[in-house]
Formats: sequence, structure tokens, C-alpha cells
Amino acid sequence: MSSGKHIEKPDVILIGSGVMSSHLGALIKSLDPKATIQVYESTAELARESSDGWNNAGTGHAGICELSYTPHRNPDGSVNVTKAIEIYEEFEQSRQFWGYAVSKGMIKDPKEFINPVPHISFVHGQQQVDFLKSRHKGMSDHHFFKEMVYTTDRDTIRSWAPLLLDGRDNIPIAATKMDNGTDVNFGEVSRKLLGWLGQQEGCGIATRHRVTDLERSDIGWKVTIKDLDTGKYHTNEAKFVFIGAGGGSLPLLQKSGIPESKGIGGFPIGGQWLICDNPEIVKQHQAKVYGQALATAPTMAVPHLDTRILDGKKTLLFGPFASWTTKFLHKTGSFTDLPFSVRPNNLFTLLNVGIKNLGLVRYLVEQGLQSMANRISTLHVFYPGAKASDWRLIDAGIRVQAIKETDGKSGIVHYGTEVITNKEKNISALLGASPGASVCVNITLEVIQSCLPHLLTSNEGKERIKEVVSTFGMNAIRPENASWFKEASDRATERLKL
Repeated sequence: MSSGKHIEKPDVILIGSGVMSSHLGALIKSLDPKATIQVYESTAELARESSDGWNNAGTGHAGICELSYTPHRNPDGSVNVTKAIEIYEEFEQSRQFWGYAVSKGMIKDPKEFINPVPHISFVHGQQQVDFLKSRHKGMSDHHFFKEMVYTTDRDTIRSWAPLLLDGRDNIPIAATKMDNGTDVNFGEVSRKLLGWLGQQEGCGIATRHRVTDLERSDIGWKVTIKDLDTGKYHTNEAKFVFIGAGGGSLPLLQKSGIPESKGIGGFPIGGQWLICDNPEIVKQHQAKVYGQALATAPTMAVPHLDTRILDGKKTLLFGPFASWTTKFLHKTGSFTDLPFSVRPNNLFTLLNVGIKNLGLVRYLVEQGLQSMANRISTLHVFYPGAKASDWRLIDAGIRVQAIKETDGKSGIVHYGTEVITNKEKNISALLGASPGASVCVNITLEVIQSCLPHLLTSNEGKERIKEVVSTFGMNAIRPENASWFKEASDRATERLKL
């Protein structure tokens, strides 16, 4: 192998170096120090596709400010906050593991990937103000969100986020705020974990190596890899294979031929951000502010005005703006990715989704064709005083929304993250959807439970998981568990220097 270390016939092969593969590898090695692991990455650097800091919002999704996680009403008319509570508990598992990694020296400086940034929900118009008040009532009644503050007072909102009131008219507004929100560079934490993993005995990481095929073998799976520097092909075998290649997961899943891959499709959505380079404006804003969903927009396109800490520098980001694309990967994808993913077993599903989501298709085309003036006009909903000269447009990552048939109906998976595992439990693939990276530890623990259960069920594994993710297997949602949950959460906060 010309780039990195190569382990022959490891226990586990991880395809892709993003947030899911990196956390799965680090978790497996933490639970079983004797495990052998090989990582293959097609690019020259690690975690530079969707996990990269510039290619996602970096919101530590905990259900605090994201209105898209509480869209439904209970029978009595109150806002249903169940999904937000679930996501908060799942994100806490990520914090637990990151705190553990810091305490064990796997990660030296947590501030290089996670920083405290308040999370704010902001709405305008009386109907939305009433909605946010009901949402706050439901959330603050739970011990996860008891510190959430709600206000309609303009001076208070101005003190939280001055840009929201700059030039704003007298329409009713409201906001909620929690100070324990975070900004996370998921690419950086992935690189740190892989840096540690690559130094462990029995573990190898090879960049510029693309997995092109996989087939069943006596061991488990035989993987064909192309060395992109030499053009040569070779094979490797492993008992278990995880396909965590972002948008590249679907083609490899299809090549596996497992029954669970039948009928699965992918709908790629490109992303763009407006970035502010004016330091005088950047320093005025210290929050992640999420607003109301735009009509026909996908879940990932709910607008937000965000403080980001990237490459050691504070910046201000607004978006995302969606765009139409047929590529599955931002850096290494091809415009033939979508058409080449069409199979006889998923053609009907794809056509059905296209027909029933014409509004979404039209929205994506319009987003891609809109002018800078139109984008600034959208920004004015949050920051009325914004000037176009202070902002520039950058391309972000590509999200391939999973498409599948459920209860006889084809649809795009907007919530959760699709993990496809075959019945023999030795191959798993991840197809991304929100909240994705933020709950990566919860997702990868589910993969371990399904495919490598011995890591959690052995006496040694049971003891290790208590240290690695202290809230695993415990119901932190129940009110009677509020006290011990707070202790565990506070410990993670201290370890992460938040």
C-alpha cells in the first residue's frame, strides 16, 4: 500500500473516513483492544467530504433549537416534543464518548473540535410566536430542557443576538435560548479519532485507496481496492465490513447484493453557505439561531444563522441553500452517480418519489438558479440589516437522502439515519439523514449491537461500555433518572472544557 498502513485480513474493514467510520473504529478498539481494523479512504486527506467542518452546519444537534424536530401537535393542541427529547439523549452519548476520549488521551485538546455556543430558536408572526410558546412549555417541563428561556421581549432578544433586531419591523417575534449548546467540527473530531486509531496495534489507515467491489467470502467479505496512486488493484478480507462512505455508500451497498439493499435509492441534495468575512459583524453574533422551515424545503435546508469555530477562527455562516445535483460526493463524486445508481429493483421507488415530490424538485432547481440578491433577501429574514458586500457564497457538502418504500409507499427519509444491515450480521451500511453526525455514537453503538454484539455482552465489554459511554443502556429520559443523568452530563462537560 503506497499511502498508509495495511492490515491483512483484519476483523473489521471500514470504508470511508468520515464521522461514522471514525467513531465506529474508535469505539470497537476501545471496547476490544485486540480488535484488528483497516480503514480505506479514497481522498488524500481524512474526513474531507460531508464530515468536513465547512460542509455541514456543525450544530451539536440536541433538539434544542431545531424547529423541524417538533413539527407535530398532540391531540390537545400542544406541541409534541418527543423527537427533540430523543435526540438530546442520543447527542449526550456522543458527548460522553468524546469526554472519555479526552480523559484517555485519545484527543488532546477538545476545543479544537467542540466549543460552547448558545442555541436559539427564533420566529416571527403571531402564529409562530404561539407555536414557540407551546414548544417551550413542552420542552422546559422535561429535565433535559429545564434551563430553556422563552421571551417575546425585543431588548432581551437583542441582548442574545443583536443582528436579529438590526433594522427589524414591528411584527411579533419570539425566541428561546439555552446556553449549553455547542458548535462541533465533525471533520476535526473524526481526524483526531482516526489519528489515535492508526497508532494502535493491529490497525491501519490507507488514503488514496478506493473500494470498488465487495463479495462474500469464507471469512465474511472480500473487498477489492484500487490504489489511486499506482492504478493497481488488490483484495483484502474481513469478518465484518462497514460502508460509511457518505454518498458513496449506496453504490457499494448495491454491489454487495444483500437482500436489504433491494429497492433502496438515493436523492442527492447539494448545499451552499453564505459566509461573513466582516470581523465587526462576526463579533456581534455568538449563537446558533434556527428559524422556521421554508415551504417545500427538505429537512436539511431549514435556515439558520450560525457562529462557527473553524480552523481556529470564529466565523459567521448562513444557510443552507440547496441545489440540484446528480453527484453523490462533493469532492470525488461524478455527475453519473445518480443515473448509475438506478436499478430495476429501485426504479419504481425513484420514479414514484420524483412524481410525488415535484415541489421539492422545483425548489432545488430554483435554489440553484437564484441570484445573490435573492439569497441576501432570505438572509434578511434573520438579519434585516445585512449588506451583500459583507457576504460571499461557498459550496458545501452533498447529502444523499435515503429513499425507500415503507408500508407500500415510497418516500424520502427526512429524519433519523438509515443503517442497512444484512440478516447474517456481517455487513452494515449507513445512508445519511438528519441529525446524522451529532448522534454518531448512538448510531455506531446500534451497529455494534447488531453486528458485533459480543463487544457489549461479554463481562469485559459490559464493564468497558460503562466507562466509554456511561449513559449507554440507561433510560436518561425518565424523570426519576434526572439526578444521575446530570452527574454524567456534567462530567462530560468538564472533560470537554465546555
